[in-house]
Amino acid sequence: MAVSINKYIGSSGYCSRREADVLIAEGRVELNDKPAAKTDVVYEGDVVTVDGVRLTAKKKFTYIIFNKPVGVTCTTDLKDKTNIIDFINHPQRIFPVGRLDKDSSGLILLTDDGDIVNHILRQEHNHEKEYLVRVKQPIGKDFAKQMSSGTMFIGREKVKPCKVKVESKHTFRITLTQGLNRQIRQMCLQIGYNVSDLMRVRIMHIPLGVLKLGRWRNLSDVELDGFFKA
Repeated sequence: MAVSINKYIGSSGYCSRREADVLIAEGRVELNDKPAAKTDVVYEGDVVTVDGVRLTAKKKFTYIIFNKPVGVTCTTDLKDKTNIIDFINHPQRIFPVGRLDKDSSGLILLTDDGDIVNHILRQEHNHEKEYLVRVKQPIGKDFAKQMSSGTMFIGREKVKPCKVKVESKHTFRITLTQGLNRQIRQMCLQIGYNVSDLMRVRIMHIPLGVLKLGRWRNLSDVELDGFFKA
């Protein structure tokens, strides 16, 4: 059975399929001792290497959720002293699914399954992410309508309509199906609010729950089944 080379690298647990494309473009990947191209496919018996190290497909993957503290950066770059990989210090080579800003806290998924990363990050799948947000200014009566309407732009990209529920004078919940850079903070700024605290409390069907700040846990079989059904 043939698979695309980036999917093969993702299934090895080395990195996500998107990161594999970067490695290929940088000339760090070889297929059967020749420089690999993004269009290559891998057949049974082929040899794929990254920086000279041979990759093999994994049969069992690791899936965890982590309650990220403020100050931890969602990067696999170990040169960054605040990187999430060293902070967690997991025995397997894992990487974060998507991002959560350094100055935000809460739930983030990490895995060594490149296929599931590619699936979750695709915007057309409209996977929900829920956040609890505190702003410095008192929330006005039109706040929820302005935030949820889908009329704003971040850069050249239009913000999709979303769910917003005001919980108190300074806090609200927001559920997004996009992952634009610093989306919630920028949306708030556009209507005159400054975010003081932002915590992600749910990704798809998985809640942060009672997981303590700075701790991680493995996904349950039920949670994993939900991913695969999605």
